Amino acid sequence: MTDTPPPDLPADFADGDLPPLSPDARALLLVDDDLPLLTRLARAMEKRGFEVRTASTVAEGIRLAQEAPPDYAVVDLRLTDGNGLDVVAALREAREDMRIVMLTGYGNIATAVAAVKAGAVDYLPKPADADAIEAALRVGEGSSLPPPPELPMSAERVRWEHIQRVFEQCDRNVSETARRLRMHRRTLQRILAKHAPRS
Repeated sequence: MTDTPPPDLPADFADGDLPPLSPDARALLLVDDDLPLLTRLARAMEKRGFEVRTASTVAEGIRLAQEAPPDYAVVDLRLTDGNGLDVVAALREAREDMRIVMLTGYGNIATAVAAVKAGAVDYLPKPADADAIEAALRVGEGSSLPPPPELPMSAERVRWEHIQRVFEQCDRNVSETARRLRMHRRTLQRILAKHAPRS
């Protein structure tokens, strides 16, 4: 049995020493446990001139952050072995000027805001394409803010996200959430019972 990774996965999944980064490369670390997505994104970012390394766990991401701090990083919020915020903290400690973007599901907006406070420059909802990720990574590098998304969240969706965030912050206590939102408890229960509105 060999230690070589499956052919569809990036070489970073192989054990052993890391290859040296070229001095002119824009080093990028991608951390996500969705391996097909990770592979596609790695290839797309390589085509955009980045020298990409990948990790699929918190432990692997922290190891790469410490061994070879990159210029850029894209980190998924939820990983199989823990929280992507731990990777963000390790990345920021390894290199203060690193530009980090978090990827998050719509239900994790509050935690994503915490990630920005912890050192990420931005967060993007999944699935995010390579163009949006590159634009987010490059904000502040002599460029203006990235263009608005083609399909931004509706006002109804933004309201629903806000209610969900407060609900989570109140430890899913309906009465406390209703009090903080100045909303009738029954009204809040009806909203919480519904599915998220479409973006």
